[in-house]
Amino acid sequence: MRYLPKSDEERRQMLAEIGAASIDDLFSSIPAEYRLERDLNVPRQQAESEIVEYFRAAGQKNATDYSSFLGAGVYRHYRPVIIDALVQRGEFLTSYTPYQAEIAQGTLQAIFEFQTMIAELTGMDVANASMYDGSTGAAEAVMMAVRVTGRSKSVVARTVHPEYREVIATYAKHQGLPATLVGYDPETGRVDLKSLESAVSVETAAVLVQSPNFFGMIEDIPAIAGIAHAKGALLIVSIAESVSLGIVHPPVEADIVAMEAQSFGVALSYGGPFCGVIAAKEQFVRQMPGRLAGQTVDGEGNRGFVLTLATREQHIRREKATSNICTNQALVALMATIFLAVYGKEGMRELAGHNLAKADYAAKTLAAQPGAKLRFSGAPRFHEFVLQTDEAPATWSRRLLESKIVGGVDLSRWYPELHNCTLWCATEMVTQAQIETAAKVLAAQPVEA
Repeated sequence: MRYLPKSDEERRQMLAEIGAASIDDLFSSIPAEYRLERDLNVPRQQAESEIVEYFRAAGQKNATDYSSFLGAGVYRHYRPVIIDALVQRGEFLTSYTPYQAEIAQGTLQAIFEFQTMIAELTGMDVANASMYDGSTGAAEAVMMAVRVTGRSKSVVARTVHPEYREVIATYAKHQGLPATLVGYDPETGRVDLKSLESAVSVETAAVLVQSPNFFGMIEDIPAIAGIAHAKGALLIVSIAESVSLGIVHPPVEADIVAMEAQSFGVALSYGGPFCGVIAAKEQFVRQMPGRLAGQTVDGEGNRGFVLTLATREQHIRREKATSNICTNQALVALMATIFLAVYGKEGMRELAGHNLAKADYAAKTLAAQPGAKLRFSGAPRFHEFVLQTDEAPATWSRRLLESKIVGGVDLSRWYPELHNCTLWCATEMVTQAQIETAAKVLAAQPVEA
């Protein structure tokens, strides 16, 4: 029933019913000095046309026609228009979480197809569809490893996204799950293997690394897996840039993969909602958080889909739940499913190759400018790179903004030792002309209007 304002007569009737002489009587228990004795400063009511014009004017204040070299865990890729056309259909947009298989076959099949594609991409046996984002996925993966191994300690590389590490620390704070941070090689920007080997012990439940890591470098996953497994620890690989799987060898040596699938057709949306995933080897399936959609046949032999495993506290007793995640992320996962179906295997390979080539050109072009150089070398990277400059980032960033260019992210916020270093990203959405313009502005050269 829609909201109907109450008339003065109706208000008098309600007050009489509860025995109050006036509305002020309802607040008589509040001391006078804490009461607001004036009307709220609420703007006058507006006509619909005025409201539309207000939001149109507000929208024009957004940054438009800017080229962006931002990445750092959220990536600007082209979104095929078919994604929004399909996910806004009522069957998907308004569907409830699929408890009852008999009325949720479409949603369950979409989840099943998503899980299948993610498992194929990551090289894992099984994948879920119920994490909030990549950061919570990484934290849930650590707790999953603790349940599997019966151990309580973890080793986390400093090359893991700093905000992912903050989320992990929040999850672990009151659960007695201490984490040891391991540094990176200052030459390659990859995790320091000697330090890692020293940090891993027989009490370590999980070793967590990210690849491509926060600096864009590809970690040596087979070597890291060997170090972790030698002490009985599980290896968790976090993937913040899922498009990399189109060309980078999947982390098949890992035990658990915690991934952010935002790059698969999910809009930036000022930071979310995004699409977290956990994929793992089959022997760990019962400790996976979230839920799994499975394929079966009905009594007449027809193909059907069901919730095969649901270890969320919504479904089972809280003390047996593997996660307290309750939000249904299936609509966002559907965006990724459509994206992957549109691109296919060859398309994903071509897209990743395009990103690889574009970033390589950007890195070489920007590093060739006076007072600039690449910070890390000697290891493969994917579409992100660290640039070190003689000028402070704030100085050239202002020049870039004047030319409608958003430059890289200042890394000193998280890595004080990386003075005047910034993280740049170049996806397929960045053009050659934009890269060359950014290079000129970086070097304080004149730019043609």
